[in-house]
Amino acid sequence: MNLPHSAPRPTIETAPAVPIRVFILDDHELVRRGLRELLEGEGFDVVADSGLAAEATVLIPKLRPDVAILDARLPDGTGIEVCRDVRSVNPALQCLILTSYDDEQALRGAVLAGAAGYVLKEIRSTDLLGKIRRAAAGESLFDPAVKAGIIAGLADPQNVRLASLTAQERKVLDLIGEGLTNREIGQTMFLAEKTVKNYVSSMLAKLDFQRRTQAAVYVAKRGDEHQR
Repeated sequence: MNLPHSAPRPTIETAPAVPIRVFILDDHELVRRGLRELLEGEGFDVVADSGLAAEATVLIPKLRPDVAILDARLPDGTGIEVCRDVRSVNPALQCLILTSYDDEQALRGAVLAGAAGYVLKEIRSTDLLGKIRRAAAGESLFDPAVKAGIIAGLADPQNVRLASLTAQERKVLDLIGEGLTNREIGQTMFLAEKTVKNYVSSMLAKLDFQRRTQAAVYVAKRGDEHQR
């Protein structure tokens, strides 16, 4: 008697994993190239790279990567500013600030900008890959206690306003505290006097000050409090 052939068991096809999409921002071409080769070799999709903050601020919202790796210091700005700007457009975007310096002020800025983490460039390749995957999954890489302490420090409304300043506005504020005029600030920062005036106006508005003398007094008071 011939038995009917048993029908083949249905197989469940596993959908191929979608690669994590990454944008790279660094002003050193060799660093960008090295990161691209590392990530693409591990199956990541590097959607683009750039060496300028202004260009990245435009490209990142358009390309919608899962993770943006942002150099902290750039010729025309900072990765922290880029992080804040692009996350204001797309809050789901995860940013990793990549830096050569373990800077407390930059760490604070990264947390307040909504970055997923703050990574030193001396990190091992395998550790960096792990952090990118964790960031893409929506995980914060900051120590919870450190992050909570930074946020708690913003209880003072004036601290909230101070955190809203860009790196250039913060530097202008510090130089006003040293008693420099707009012209002297321009010479120090290699900026036109008109550009400095615009920074001063923006900084005063953000800090809710009417005159630069208020800004100078504010800087002096902060300096006294830090020395106690």
